[in-house]
Amino acid sequence: MSAPTRVEAADIVRSLAPNPRLLRHSTVVAEIAAFLCSAMARHGTAVDEQLAVTAALLHDLDKMLPESDPLKALGHGPAGAEWLRQHGHPELAEAVASHPVMTIGNADSYEAWAETAGLAGQIVAYADKRGRQRQITVHQRFARWHTQYPQSPPLELAHMRVERLETEICAMGALKPTDVARTRWVAKVMRAKS
Repeated sequence: MSAPTRVEAADIVRSLAPNPRLLRHSTVVAEIAAFLCSAMARHGTAVDEQLAVTAALLHDLDKMLPESDPLKALGHGPAGAEWLRQHGHPELAEAVASHPVMTIGNADSYEAWAETAGLAGQIVAYADKRGRQRQITVHQRFARWHTQYPQSPPLELAHMRVERLETEICAMGALKPTDVARTRWVAKVMRAKS
């Protein structure tokens, strides 16, 4: 089973009608993921770009669901993964389920999380930590979380693990963290119809 195309993923997003803030975040994350996939492919890393990029666009799908949706009870990440399974896109589920920061921090080990996430999930998780309403650094992303959740051992562990993830992802694309950018594509496909 192949991942949905970018246009098909955009159709899903449109059908869920996210608020502008969530759409901007999802756009930034998907465009960072596209940049990373291209850099990795140029440097010999076998990556399923379609899987990683469409999962990145849909990574916060559960936040787009109405509050009354029963899947919300599954929590952030797993709810979106289950929605994707129920709607014929199980290949995206693990990348979506594994991206939340506390999922990374609560995993038994970095290696266990990375194996479960797979390369696409690792790309989605890293891109998510580099994007809010615009592209930011991992340090900026975690600074806000550390203010919101001071003295959270899982958050501290997640921070260390994401720094390791950043090193590994950037090495696969022969990048420095300061090289990471966005490949702009979402606005165009949001205007297209499948």
